[in-house]
Amino acid sequence: MGLDPGSQITGVGIVEQHGSKLVWIAHEAIRLPKGDLGERLRVLYQQLLEIILQYRPTVMAIEKVFIAKNPHSALVLGHARGVAMLAAVNNGLDVQELAATEIKKSIVGRGRADKKQVQHMVRVLLSLRESPQEDASDALAAAICQLHLMQMQRSIRESIQ
Repeated sequence: MGLDPGSQITGVGIVEQHGSKLVWIAHEAIRLPKGDLGERLRVLYQQLLEIILQYRPTVMAIEKVFIAKNPHSALVLGHARGVAMLAAVNNGLDVQELAATEIKKSIVGRGRADKKQVQHMVRVLLSLRESPQEDASDALAAAICQLHLMQMQRSIRESIQ
């Protein structure tokens, strides 16, 4: 499960790997209500809980905090990340934090790729008919990156044995 957290829209993407093939399972852009931050965070937690219970992922890859120009926006984003991580940990998921540049490099080949390039490559890698919404695409990219990392770790372990 990949997550692109936000205080207004949170992207969720679920991908499995079958051998060397990536398989799309689901994606969604959770749109949070306007108004009170506490209520938005409650809705985010509830929506994530429903997705986790429905799809039963074992790992959640989430973007690391970036340096924001607006401190208030960074704090609100931190709250959303915390709620997402809590939903994951409370349901037994292993939480992995990935840098946005690491995700982009894994998907596009460049750590400074733009959102349109990520969308395009996610669509191609998962054989989707159309590109997902940007936040959902970023979440799918995080999930794909995490699967690549896990595959590489398995290969290393196997080569050592």
